[in-house]
Amino acid sequence: MAGWRAGSTGVGAGTRGVRGVRGVRWRRAVSQAGRSIAVWVVSTLTMLVLAGILPDFRLQSADGDSSTTIAVTAAVGAGVFGVLSALVWPLLVRLLLLVPALVLGLLVFFLNGSLLLLALRLNPSGQSEAAPETAVIVAAVMSAVASATGGALAVRDDDAYRRRLYRLADRRRRRGPACPVTPGTVFLQLDGVGHDVLEAAVRKGLMPTVARWLGSGPGQGAAPAADGGATHRLTPWRTDWSSQTGASQLGILHGSNHDVPAFRWYEKDSGEVMVSNRPTSAAELQRRAVERTGDGGLLSADGASRGNLFSGGADEQALVLSIAARRRSRETRSRAGYFAYFSDPANAVRTALSFVAEVVREIAQSTRSRLRKERPRVRRGGLYPLVRAFATVVERDVVVAAVTGDMLAGRTAVYADLVAYDEVAHHSGPLGRDTEQVLERLDRALALVESVAEHAPRPYRIVVLSDHGQSPGETFRARYGLTLGDLVRAGCGLPVPRRAERTHSGAEARAAVRAALRRPVEEGGARHRPAGRGSEPLVLASGNLGLVSFPDVPHRMSKEEIDARHPALLSTLANHPGVGFLLVRSERHGGVVLGAHGAEIPLDRLDDERGPLDVFGPGAADAVRRTHSFPHTADIMVNSFHDPADGEVLAFEEQIGSHGGLGGAQARPFLLSPLALSAPGDFGENGDDGAEPVGAEAVHRILRRWLRESNGPEVPLEPGPEPKSRTGPVTTTQTRPTTDTGTTTDTGTGTDTETVPGEHVA
Repeated sequence: MAGWRAGSTGVGAGTRGVRGVRGVRWRRAVSQAGRSIAVWVVSTLTMLVLAGILPDFRLQSADGDSSTTIAVTAAVGAGVFGVLSALVWPLLVRLLLLVPALVLGLLVFFLNGSLLLLALRLNPSGQSEAAPETAVIVAAVMSAVASATGGALAVRDDDAYRRRLYRLADRRRRRGPACPVTPGTVFLQLDGVGHDVLEAAVRKGLMPTVARWLGSGPGQGAAPAADGGATHRLTPWRTDWSSQTGASQLGILHGSNHDVPAFRWYEKDSGEVMVSNRPTSAAELQRRAVERTGDGGLLSADGASRGNLFSGGADEQALVLSIAARRRSRETRSRAGYFAYFSDPANAVRTALSFVAEVVREIAQSTRSRLRKERPRVRRGGLYPLVRAFATVVERDVVVAAVTGDMLAGRTAVYADLVAYDEVAHHSGPLGRDTEQVLERLDRALALVESVAEHAPRPYRIVVLSDHGQSPGETFRARYGLTLGDLVRAGCGLPVPRRAERTHSGAEARAAVRAALRRPVEEGGARHRPAGRGSEPLVLASGNLGLVSFPDVPHRMSKEEIDARHPALLSTLANHPGVGFLLVRSERHGGVVLGAHGAEIPLDRLDDERGPLDVFGPGAADAVRRTHSFPHTADIMVNSFHDPADGEVLAFEEQIGSHGGLGGAQARPFLLSPLALSAPGDFGENGDDGAEPVGAEAVHRILRRWLRESNGPEVPLEPGPEPKSRTGPVTTTQTRPTTDTGTTTDTGTGTDTETVPGEHVA
């Protein structure tokens, strides 16, 4: 259209331009009508085939009918079913928004079958009928075939997909105030994908979208190509000691992860075990962060939070764990993402079929691993195939649909977490074909978001980042035949059970499943408050980080107190080959790190090049010192062995890809940012220019800076002090763009998000 306007000068040109526009409109109408007829014909043939195969589904009377009559009956039935699916289905989904997401996904089949039965009843011939259970099968097959046919025909039409996106964006503009011309920002978190894993995936050609952004060709890795075609830059950053989503995402979204020593830890003042992916704990952590910073979060100004542990202060939220524990209300319903996806029965059927396919894929992969006797390996039975399918299919599709809807609505900032890789890597390992397949599908999701950005009502900058990486290795139990809890009990002189109890997985996907089922409190909720066992220790695991607490002592015990009570405990732990180092409080030195062969280094003399931390890389000493300053640090902090040669750690949980402590790739995530934004290391007054970002709080400041660069100058809502050091209180100034965002949000209706053709990522 820009070309037409530029070349249309004079009356003759104007007339030709009008005729050209009309001609294009007619061609589009004819093309759309042709695709609709083709889908109708294919649906009719599908119904005829199913009527011939399924015994409880017929399209003729008991006395028999002519072939023509049967064909007309099938054509009418297919047409009525298509119209009902287009008109009635969105209304049914609106009425069922109070149903949990996974339950709604299962109801898709039965509601679709009900629509087919209604279509058969409305058929003028009155001769078609189907058993209810058969109707469910017929409706599912017809929806899938119709969707596949429509998608295939749309691919043949080069502009069909783009026109659909443009119509949706144009509808947004007409419905609400005009969007600002300033760019919006989409932050996509690839949970658990480390910097080195991303580079390897680009080098192998698994992620062509990321490779194109980096301007690199096949086999080049993440290095920019010589022709300067890159649009993004790749930057590693270092996590805190607690290298897991709870600490990282809290720091990224809310600017503070102070007093988050691990994924799970015991708080002596309340007698509670805090678990980062438990809704009540997530809500409390978010409250503490907001209280500490005095700021609502990264997404406070016209933001949306999708699939995260924390809200970031966003008004629009879907699959956010910190709100899952609240009483259900208009403000806490995760409506938009689910409505966007399930309002289209074909999308819902595809997701359901992909869910089943993923379950089968996991069973086949785990069986192959077991038959080949691969090592390391963990059990992958029970509910895990269903959890994996939820993370890699349902959660991904719903989150991506919500993000695309946010972009078409013109929201200023969107932050979404895709947990697929993290969940699979925990059980299959961070490297291998299982995880490579997940990375390929995540790349297709990035390509989809990029396509939608081209048709959004405002320009968008896409930032991709990770919250941590994953380190490979055997489990502590597999290598030594006992758990960390067993080792602690042995050091205390307590009896050790023959069979150690399996530790809980810290996978974020399990929390998302519970939230989707509206079962926000974990199974066995009473265990969050440990049963009284006198002086027995409480041992918790967070990847390769272990925490030992003595609940009967109201304060953090010192080394001297621990030695007096259990003289052999600290030496037993420090000298075990599976343990890298310990952190304990000292009455003499304030804090000390203990290692093998009697190594004892006060924190004020600790460095990265000598002693127990020399194999854990740069920044390890500072990370340990910071955690020591937390009020709820455990009596004994235990970090596992680490082999820098192969990056191996030993998880205290049943995971062969783990994160949560120091050692290897888990502490080295990435930032993939557009070149239009300033480089992540350009800290200015906040640090040294060009330095590698250290800690999630530093990433928060970088993302804040990028939002300011995208949205124009910001003015403070109320004055506040400058942020303090990472070990002290952090206070930020809440800001708001001076430009009018021109967008509205409505958590009550959930109609601001729509699906588009091709939105499903197979």
